[in-house]
Amino acid sequence: MTNGRLGYLAFTLLAVAAFFLARRLFPAPRPPRLTGLENLTLGLAAFVGGTLAAKLPFVWEADAGFWDWATWTADGKTITTGLAGAYLAVEVTKLLLGIRAKTGDGLAVPLAVALAIGRLGCFVNGCCAGQETSLPWCVNFGDGVCRHPTQIYESLFHAVWAVILVRLTQRDLLRYQRLKLYLIAYCVYRFAVEFIRIEPKWLGELTYYQVVVVGFAVFLAVQWVIDARRLRHETVDPPAVGVR
Repeated sequence: MTNGRLGYLAFTLLAVAAFFLARRLFPAPRPPRLTGLENLTLGLAAFVGGTLAAKLPFVWEADAGFWDWATWTADGKTITTGLAGAYLAVEVTKLLLGIRAKTGDGLAVPLAVALAIGRLGCFVNGCCAGQETSLPWCVNFGDGVCRHPTQIYESLFHAVWAVILVRLTQRDLLRYQRLKLYLIAYCVYRFAVEFIRIEPKWLGELTYYQVVVVGFAVFLAVQWVIDARRLRHETVDPPAVGVR
């Protein structure tokens, strides 16, 4: 195993550990009342949905075919479709199980911390780099070309949002919407940064990932509106019965 792959693995394990540590340090203000089985089921849904979705772009592009097991186990995955897949898998599972509790707030800070660390693994491994540039902070990842260190850009994005989310949590602002806010912000960031990444055009001048984040952001925005309306109805005081 090369030093790059070892570094990638080390940062991945560190990101997982940081996720659980942040989960313990920054829980949701009002943890949802879920049973152990429900928590386990939602966690499994997020893992399976995220893992499968993260591989989809590479499976579709592979010559071996969609149903070839070797294609699914080969290198290559993307956090963008992984996040969307994990989120959608949890929402579908909650719908099927009749779970109405909002579970996102407790995941926002841990996810941002984990991704900030995990992207450093991509930097060490030399994957996910940007286009050629002459900026002073450009990096040669071994191909003789000085490129945008887009992995560092994204790591900084998630680190900044981890701080923002901590402040929102401490002040109890945007309760039940923090994860959606963070993911919408990531969709905007990823759409913008795609213009300096090395990705083929998929729909006109847009890459596959830009199309995905636009659709994901629209879904999150619609869900935000629906959740806000539902929460307003649930917090309205019942009308007084009888006036004396």
